[in-house]
Amino acid sequence: MTKKLTRIAPWQAGKLFAVVYFILSLIFVVPLELIALLAPNRAGPGPHLSPVLIILFPFLYSLAALAFVPLGCWIYNVAAKLVGGLDVTVTDGADA
Repeated sequence: MTKKLTRIAPWQAGKLFAVVYFILSLIFVVPLELIALLAPNRAGPGPHLSPVLIILFPFLYSLAALAFVPLGCWIYNVAAKLVGGLDVTVTDGADA
């Protein structure tokens, strides 16, 4: 069965992806930045990230998602009105 995705709720998608970005940054960004902070700098003195900034990264990523995902959804909704939405195929569990 084929269905058409014609609208994405921007605010709901923004909230959802803010949480997703927060969790992904906790899993990937914070540990990598902590490793970089603890690793010796062979290139000489250079900029180091503050531990406070590393802690703020998940929140900054969440705010970015909260701002840009709804914007992307709005753009999608406008484009979907002009040319049609995405075609999505949906099957029942027994058909898969």
